[in-house]
Amino acid sequence: MKSQRRHWKQPGALVAMGLALLLLLAGCETTGGGIREMPAAPKTAAVLRPGDGLEVTLRGIPDPSANEVQVDDQGYVSLPYIGNVMAAGQTPSEFANDVRQTYVERRIYRTVDVSVTVTDRFVYVGGEVAQPGRVIWTPDLSFLKAIQAAGGFSLYAKEGGVQLSRDGKTYVIDADHALEQPQDDPKLYPGDSINVPRSPF
Repeated sequence: MKSQRRHWKQPGALVAMGLALLLLLAGCETTGGGIREMPAAPKTAAVLRPGDGLEVTLRGIPDPSANEVQVDDQGYVSLPYIGNVMAAGQTPSEFANDVRQTYVERRIYRTVDVSVTVTDRFVYVGGEVAQPGRVIWTPDLSFLKAIQAAGGFSLYAKEGGVQLSRDGKTYVIDADHALEQPQDDPKLYPGDSINVPRSPF
């Protein structure tokens, strides 16, 4: 009889553990109705990032110029006579001041007026979409609009588990829920990255 009681006790314990695990997952999986956690606004939305397109204008010198450049993957911008200058992590005005100081310190110019204008900023959409790649950022760009700009979901997309990466943190978004509840369609910021996983079914 003892062995029979042990036989029933072990499955009961397993069932209890299983139910507890399901309840834990149900409580943690979603918040805000379909989104596990609403993405937090970036800490430094105004700073330059790799991929940003810039126009760096030099005035007050014998050879004024307007240079269309892009912040490279390492965060640098290449400019006439001074080569690579670190841009990522600075605001446009901070970067303009850095460029001005570099020209003066290297005695390329005694004085120079530098202005920096951001021309293009991007978010990145990859995975199971029709046209993976960069999407030009605009102030009204949202999660669903970025997916649409990338051609929409592919046939095999897992629309309920789309990943949005920002500032080193990843958020999981249910696209169907965001479509039904526009207030849960997160606003995007430059440098955001969306990955649409493949559904196992």
